[in-house]
Amino acid sequence: MTDPDSDFLARFEAGTLPAADFDHRGHLRAGFLFLRRHDFPGACVAMKRAIQRFAALLGKANLYHETVTVAYLALLAERLAEEPAGLSFDDFLGRYPELTSGEYFRRYYPAGELDTPEARATFVLPRPRGPA
Repeated sequence: MTDPDSDFLARFEAGTLPAADFDHRGHLRAGFLFLRRHDFPGACVAMKRAIQRFAALLGKANLYHETVTVAYLALLAERLAEEPAGLSFDDFLGRYPELTSGEYFRRYYPAGELDTPEARATFVLPRPRGPA
């Protein structure tokens, strides 16, 4: 019997995952799974390569966004550090529902900053602006 998480990640990495399954939740799931399999730097590299490959197969080679990817991986990693190894992705999201919204980015990145070529190509540090 195939593990659903391993199957999801294998199909994502192979580019056979339906595009609809790689929505925001799919991004979070892939990040969660890469962080369970790699240390943080390794997860960043694996996620970047997988997204770029997947996007290229969809004919959207310029879709990858470094700042958004690394920031979400950091948020996931920070929360995973406090959780048991066997926690499922669904249970993890149940504990951290804020990950499913864009509040983090509105709070730390001024409007338009994530739209820059620099933010797409390299990680741009967030700048706290006070309470959202």
